[in-house]
Amino acid sequence: MQSRGLTQQEAAKPMGLTQPKVSDMLWGDFANLSERKLMDCLTRLGDGIEITVRPAKAEVGRLILAAV
Repeated sequence: MQSRGLTQQEAAKPMGLTQPKVSDMLWGDFANLSERKLMDCLTRLGDGIEITVRPAKAEVGRLILAAV
C-alpha cells in the first residue's frame, strides 16, 4: 500500500475488504483473516507469492516470511 501510494480506502477495494479491516491489518490485527485471504490480498495488489518447502536442518522445521 505505502509503496504504491494507496490510501486504506483505495487498497480496500481491490483486496475485497472494508477500509476498517485494512486499518486492522495495518495495526497487526489479523483476526478472522485466513492465510489464503492474506495471500489473495497481496496478489490483488500486484505482489507475487512464492512458497518453498525443503527439508529442515534441525529436528523441528521453521517458518520464515520475508517481504522483499
